[in-house]
Amino acid sequence: MVMTRVEGAAELAFADWMSAVQLRTERALERVLPSAENAPARLHDAMRYAVLGGGKRVRPLLVHAAGALAGASPARLDPIACAVELIHGYSLVHDDLPCMDDDELRRGKPTCHVEYDEATALLVGDALQSLAFQVLAEQSVSDNASDQLDMVRMLAQAAGSRGMAGGQAIDLESVGLTLSPEELEFMHIRKTGALIRASVLMGARCGEEMDAEDLARLDRFAKCAGLLFQVVDDILDCESSTATLGKTAGKDRERNKPTYVTVLGTARTSEFAQNLRDEARKALLPFGEAAHRLRELARFIIDRKY
Repeated sequence: MVMTRVEGAAELAFADWMSAVQLRTERALERVLPSAENAPARLHDAMRYAVLGGGKRVRPLLVHAAGALAGASPARLDPIACAVELIHGYSLVHDDLPCMDDDELRRGKPTCHVEYDEATALLVGDALQSLAFQVLAEQSVSDNASDQLDMVRMLAQAAGSRGMAGGQAIDLESVGLTLSPEELEFMHIRKTGALIRASVLMGARCGEEMDAEDLARLDRFAKCAGLLFQVVDDILDCESSTATLGKTAGKDRERNKPTYVTVLGTARTSEFAQNLRDEARKALLPFGEAAHRLRELARFIIDRKY
């Protein structure tokens, strides 16, 4: 049975724990998103449409897994999980716009600009980004105000020109080009990896203080997991169907975008994914059994079908 709280989570099987965190995050997002009954109603309705009722919630799962490793309470992790998912949601709405990736399907339903209109979708992204920082500023996630301020900085950097937005800019500039594996990694560590790394490190900062070595190990795990997520995305874009993905399959190939599959080939890309998974798990070895949820998430990322 799916739980709505994650207490006693250590005893749950991974699938049950994942479902519990996903449901917990969904309910937390329902609370922080403005009601569609409040003006401007259309904007608020579109914000809820874009965020609720879909998605793997990988970033909130990483927040809760890293937070559990540090002994943080689920209640303290909820605002972090919401903040990173709101940033992720905003990025998807903007990525789907005609001026970006120009897609009409996301999470198995029409993209925000198709369901509403382009201007509304643009404002949805803007509002979700602002709301993420409002949530992070208003709710207590640390006993130390300077630590909480540092988490605001981490999220801003992960979302900005040195993180996700910068990676997207490089992605748009790279259409039709042949990139080296190093150039591709430079792009995706920012576009996909930055927010995943922030999710892990922010979750860990909500619990007991870790020394620099442990934080570096977690950062190494998060870097590998973030890159692994993108590598698997590239494989799925080539091998999976639109119905399974919930978004248009083959879009990268159609737009002549460089991917790990086009750069390395399918076999080498799969091998690279396995190596990243192994490196991620290796980084967690000193934590022992306390990091088992993070290890399980690394396996989930590589085994996922959508």
